[in-house]
Amino acid sequence: MSRASFDVLVVGAGAAGMMCAVEAGRRGRRVLVVDHAARPGEKIRISGGGRCNFTNLGCGPANFLGENPRFATSALRRFTQHDFIKRVDRAGIAWHEKTQNGRSLGQLFCDGSAKQQIVALLTDDMAEAGVDLRLKTGVDRLSRSGDGWSVGLSDGSEVAAASLVVATGGKSIPKMGATGWAYDVARRFDIRVTETRPALVPLTFEAGLLETLAPLAGVAVDARIASAPADKGRKARFDEAMLFTHRGLSGPAVLQISSYWREGEAIVAAMAPGLDVFETLKAARADNGRQAAHNALAHIVPRRLAEYVCAREGVSGNLADASDKALRRLDQAINAWSVKPVGSEGYRTAEVTLGGIDTAALDQQTMQARTVPGLYFIGEAVDVTGWLGGYNFQWAWSSGWAAGQAC
Repeated sequence: MSRASFDVLVVGAGAAGMMCAVEAGRRGRRVLVVDHAARPGEKIRISGGGRCNFTNLGCGPANFLGENPRFATSALRRFTQHDFIKRVDRAGIAWHEKTQNGRSLGQLFCDGSAKQQIVALLTDDMAEAGVDLRLKTGVDRLSRSGDGWSVGLSDGSEVAAASLVVATGGKSIPKMGATGWAYDVARRFDIRVTETRPALVPLTFEAGLLETLAPLAGVAVDARIASAPADKGRKARFDEAMLFTHRGLSGPAVLQISSYWREGEAIVAAMAPGLDVFETLKAARADNGRQAAHNALAHIVPRRLAEYVCAREGVSGNLADASDKALRRLDQAINAWSVKPVGSEGYRTAEVTLGGIDTAALDQQTMQARTVPGLYFIGEAVDVTGWLGGYNFQWAWSSGWAAGQAC
């Protein structure tokens, strides 16, 4: 049986794992990266419709969740979004910032294919740093060997390594091979794992509500969605697009709020944020009271939504016949719609996993387990979860970089 020795074994060839491998390799460390997937950087490849939302100009600790979101501060400050942008620029990768209604969102995307650009940037850097990458290769056996690690790989080989870096992510998108392996490793060494749940995921409604909302499937609006949790520490609000679906709600604003929402809680949506719907309809009534109420409302929100709301609130006929009380009901229905989801679409479509390796068990400078020298956890496996919009990739770059300086 073949046996090879490395300074660092990185399990997981995703964003964090490859970043760590590059940094360790550049320090002269002998590095092996293994991944059971057939290709490296699968989440990078599919992110942003194939163009990879690789970071966010406004990235900072405030954009992250977890039992201690401040844990991310050290890594984020030592390797910033601007540091990664410099690498993208040096590689000659063209990129652009996403905007919404003329407003800059800070979200950066490749102009071209993420597979050909961001993934290539990382694999090229690994090759240049002398990193050994083995795909379609998993870990069958793992044990301590003195101060290091003895690892049996699925290709039949044995590997000895001084440092083990776990970069296998969370449970999100299992069709891409996501598992809870990182959590299993942590528990094996008595490292706490916080509660995990799908995050950045569409929310679902019960059958009765879905039936009434069926006419709205496919309707999208720019919305302001707020959480209404019992725990004030999870209050949040996001202004982005919202989409009605056949299962419930999706769109960026909904994905964002899903990280804060819990079962049994409501969310509150304003579907014409910043506009006083009552005053707008009152003015329309004075100007042209002969128009139908739903036609007047259709100047504010999409027609199908306007028709649905008017029917639900019992406001029909000409606008001139609608009382102030009726107009206020429409205002409430549009800008204070409170709805209680019953669940989410789960890990199947979740972009990330909320929760993970307890940050209290890790050194924030190095990402090393405090009680297990030579064991590191980085990226999505850790209880650090970013907002939608490039924040999770930046955490991958930053945490991978931090571990790469130390492992």
